[in-house]
Amino acid sequence: MKLPPPLIPGTDLLNAIIETPAGSRNKYVYDPELGIIRLKKVLPVGMVYPFDFGFVPGTRSGDGDPLDILVLMDEAVYPGCLVQASVLGMICAEQTSADGSIVNNDRVIAVANESLIYSNITGLEHLAENVLNEIISFFKNVHQHDGIDFRPQRLLEQNEALAMIRKMAAG
Repeated sequence: MKLPPPLIPGTDLLNAIIETPAGSRNKYVYDPELGIIRLKKVLPVGMVYPFDFGFVPGTRSGDGDPLDILVLMDEAVYPGCLVQASVLGMICAEQTSADGSIVNNDRVIAVANESLIYSNITGLEHLAENVLNEIISFFKNVHQHDGIDFRPQRLLEQNEALAMIRKMAAG
């Protein structure tokens, strides 16, 4: 699968490749060696992805993987679907890796460009506080289940998040 650039040229819109659809207990990941989406794990009963989850192609996060993205949209899409999205902000987080070292593992929060329901949300400040808290709790719980300590450090607003994404795409 040929991947698009991280940002749509001349805009602030991101390209997001969705791996795991909203409502899924199955965690899917893109396998670049095989060029396909594969099943990575199954979440415990009662735990599902709150929104579509994937990655921003052409970026590299502190954990060595592409930058993670959670995309708010009206309905879940299929794994492997390309979604153009507007950045709301970013959760900057640290986590303990398998070897015990501390790595950055940030999460972009965005709204699908085609969304009708979420189109009025233009920044983290417009996202209900309880929704943001639930998103953060979800990531903490998913990682805790895997024995990983996921620690949010700060939230970046839209402009700061876009600057960070551009930096990750360039280097």
